[in-house]
Amino acid sequence: MTTTTEVSALTGTWAIDPSHSRLGFAVKHAMVSTVRGSFGLFDGTLVLDGDNPANSTATVSLDAASFDSGSKDRDQHVIGSDFLDVESFPTLSFTSTEVHSDGGGFILVGDLTIKDVTRTVSISVESDGVVTDPFGFTRAGFSGETQINRKDFGLTWNVALEAGGILVGDKVKITLDVSATKQD
Repeated sequence: MTTTTEVSALTGTWAIDPSHSRLGFAVKHAMVSTVRGSFGLFDGTLVLDGDNPANSTATVSLDAASFDSGSKDRDQHVIGSDFLDVESFPTLSFTSTEVHSDGGGFILVGDLTIKDVTRTVSISVESDGVVTDPFGFTRAGFSGETQINRKDFGLTWNVALEAGGILVGDKVKITLDVSATKQD
């Protein structure tokens, strides 16, 4: 099994493989610790033009109820009306609007929608290579990250701490570790 990172090898349509990908987040809790987690159910398509990245597109849809931080009580609170309100807003989505080459990687610019609030975000993405897996699929890996302010998306619930500060940080780091299979 050999890997390659040649940009031209990325050209084509790719389906995100959720069983080998992670769409994660990290946010400060009580000003002193970081809570990490991910969304378990999502799908997406990448249409990549390795020779001209500006012609590339990416779309991702996440099931908001698949939020998982490792604590059932916390997860129920977050998917409830104080935060994601999955009864009213069952999906989160990202649709690219621009792609720019950035040295060895890409800057993916697009519309992130949470609770029907859409904001433009930029995601720094790197190719982790292309490989033919043992089952004959052409598979590409990508990693990336960005940071958002949750309040920009209407996620404003919080509690003041007695010692000062807040329970839930405003900044949310979003991380992507994506495996995608090339479609014929």
